[in-house]
Amino acid sequence: MPEKIKISFPDGSVKEFDKGVSALDVAKGISEGFSRHVLMAKINGTLKDLNTPVDNDAKIVFYKFDSEEGKEVYWHTSSHIMAQAIEELYPGSKFGVGPAIEGGFYYDIDAPVKFGEPELKKIENKILEISKRDLKPVRIEMSRLEAIKYFKTKRIDPYKVEILETIAKEEDTVSLYNQGDFTDLCRGPHLPSTGKVKAVKLLSVSGSYWRGDEKRQMLQRIYGITFPSQKELDQHIKNLEEAKKRDHRKLGRELDLFFFHEVSPGAPFWLPNGMIIYREIESFSRKLHEKYEYDEISTPIIVREPLFKTSGHTTHYAENMFKIISDDEPMYLKPMNCPEATIVYSSKLRSYKDLPIRLSELGRMHRNEIRGALGGMFRVRQFTMDDAHIFCRTDQILEEITKVLQLMTETYTAFGFEPNYYLSTKPDEAMGSTEDWNTAEDGLAKALEANNLKYKVNEKDGAFYGPKIDVHIKDALNRTWQLATVQLDFNLPERFDLTYEGSDGKKHRPIMIHRAIYGSFERFVGILTEHYAGNFPVWIAPVQIAVLPLTDAQKEYAKSVYKEIRQAGFRVYLDDRSEKIGYKIRESENKKVPYMLVLGENEKQSGNISVRQHGAGDKGSFELQDFIQRVNLNITGKTSSYNF
Repeated sequence: MPEKIKISFPDGSVKEFDKGVSALDVAKGISEGFSRHVLMAKINGTLKDLNTPVDNDAKIVFYKFDSEEGKEVYWHTSSHIMAQAIEELYPGSKFGVGPAIEGGFYYDIDAPVKFGEPELKKIENKILEISKRDLKPVRIEMSRLEAIKYFKTKRIDPYKVEILETIAKEEDTVSLYNQGDFTDLCRGPHLPSTGKVKAVKLLSVSGSYWRGDEKRQMLQRIYGITFPSQKELDQHIKNLEEAKKRDHRKLGRELDLFFFHEVSPGAPFWLPNGMIIYREIESFSRKLHEKYEYDEISTPIIVREPLFKTSGHTTHYAENMFKIISDDEPMYLKPMNCPEATIVYSSKLRSYKDLPIRLSELGRMHRNEIRGALGGMFRVRQFTMDDAHIFCRTDQILEEITKVLQLMTETYTAFGFEPNYYLSTKPDEAMGSTEDWNTAEDGLAKALEANNLKYKVNEKDGAFYGPKIDVHIKDALNRTWQLATVQLDFNLPERFDLTYEGSDGKKHRPIMIHRAIYGSFERFVGILTEHYAGNFPVWIAPVQIAVLPLTDAQKEYAKSVYKEIRQAGFRVYLDDRSEKIGYKIRESENKKVPYMLVLGENEKQSGNISVRQHGAGDKGSFELQDFIQRVNLNITGKTSSYNF
């Protein structure tokens, strides 16, 4: 009789299977219908192919396309299918890297042909042909040296050889995947079959230097997207077209918010309208931090090297830091605020009675991002972060993280976002003891559970100095963005020898909590611009009200209305040019002004106003004070709608 093993599922149920059963057969044991949609499995915390045999009792989680994990494996396999299609169509092509990314996949290719629209269409057709072959990706493990020999002699590809000789040089064993006649270097996992891919669109081609080095070979990077159905692909293409209209770089210029210039790659020039939004979200942040009893600090931008040696940044983060020489010694533009927060903490003796100490900082930072990776406000070199560091006792961790989560909820609610939570655990390159990491991860998990917040675990995605809670939101186009982080850190207090005097008169080590809510102001404003398509909520709109006299005969009345609205504290614009009212309305609509007050002879005689709402048209006649009170409710309530 076959030996039995027990498989546990996320809902707490347990089933018995024969030892050696494949993950796919486990899924079939749940139901045939369920198994048809499953793409991969997580077995005891590790993502695996569905053909993986299970030899011992295990916990299994299955993923479909509707999950982040499912999309990642779907699009990563799609990148392999695209590479196979290119190899069949254009023999002699060589391949760099082909990862899944947010919104699809890409592959860097050294090909004997320049890819354009006709070539992309041929590749799309070949991908669908390979899909119909229903090929089963098969994992093969071999020594790294054997793999190097394979890519030097059998499937000649110098890029794979270089990856094996450099990036993977510490690994004894590596994995390759066979897909019909195509073989590629890959960690996996992959889809159970190429037949899962039903619809494809190759989106664009761009140049990409090998390994991001401008002195190396220029490869062609093909971006693509695939879906389990044509309907889903059509909706995605529609969303992409809408995203182009909402591109924050385009709207930033059109609405006079910000722009970028080659004199300072990766650093925005903020314009007056953009600074209004910046100041409003900054003011909102400060008020919330006062409510939650933070003390604001400001620390230097240029810092001597020893600080970052102690913190570990020169070991783990040096390639992302701007190094300068001053007085013949190395210094750095700070990439983050946390090391200097420890200096503030240690500037005086601390007692257990002083804790918790909550230090907030709107700190200007610089990170040396590769120029080719810069992307408007979403990837910059200079930015401001709404950072904070909390120093507390072990018994205060739960309460402090709870307060941070409450602050997050209050912040995101004001912008109409619903947060999703992820617990990111110890990465491979981590500082500190396993015991401290386990304690920290347990503390974050308990805080999430105590606040009844559902969360997913992101294995090995923590910072090098501690685990973290990552918070994601979805925008109006259903795109996911990571915003806030909460990191529990036992390591920096140890490295900087931070202490406080306990009630027993002895020295104790504080816990350090790192957290940011917006992330960076630049990225957050970029997200807001695209989420609202430039139609910002009234409370952050650069111009909230436009006063538009119908003719010159209403100018004086318009000036009195303008003055009264301005005195009420609104950002108001008076357009008293001798232009037709239709032209004025059109201009205000293009500038996305929330409210337009059209003042004709009837309004002048009655002392009322006629209100137009951006995107909605005429809202009727109002008394001025009634209108002011209604708009005030929108502003004080931080509503994301213009309706009143």
